Amino acid sequence: MTQQTDGRRVVTNIALSLDGHYAAPDNPLDMRWVMPYAVTDVARDHLTSLWQQASTALLGRINAEGFLGFWPTVIGTEGADPRDEGFAKWLVDTEKVVLSSTLADAPWERTTIVSKPAAEVVDDLKAGDGGDILVLSSASVIKALLAADKVDRLALTVFPVFLGGGPRLFDDGLPASRWALVSQTAGEHGTLALVYERVR
Repeated sequence: MTQQTDGRRVVTNIALSLDGHYAAPDNPLDMRWVMPYAVTDVARDHLTSLWQQASTALLGRINAEGFLGFWPTVIGTEGADPRDEGFAKWLVDTEKVVLSSTLADAPWERTTIVSKPAAEVVDDLKAGDGGDILVLSSASVIKALLAADKVDRLALTVFPVFLGGGPRLFDDGLPASRWALVSQTAGEHGTLALVYERVR
């Protein structure tokens, strides 16, 4: 078995609680539990290492609205961390693909709306040239790609909090697979950044 090295990689990134959830049970859109940990050096350096190798951002509609509503406002903000501003500029300037069956037109620049299964979309993207295809915190997209065994790198930030319920990233029934740990960093508040590569 060899590790995936050829062509464009599909890299998924998401934050998880210590008890394995990516969102709280009462309000999945409320991400306040993430904030104390997302501003740590570990979390910021982790995200920077991912976007610097990527040339396409792949998002679901809800995450696209959240990310593209917030991150551009960081650019030029007094006191903004340079890593946050760097990610914001990359997100604005890079190619974005948003998976949606309800959006007809993209309200954001350099954005394509696609109404197709995630696995087909990444196959199309991987057939072209470019850097990594970075899936940004869109759990429904990541779940679909894991189920189709289309993820080449699985990037996680694990935050030391129990949510006590809510949706999980890893559902039963995923295809059996092996992964190699390629980086691990622990830091402030017990934040843990992990990157696994699919062994094929």
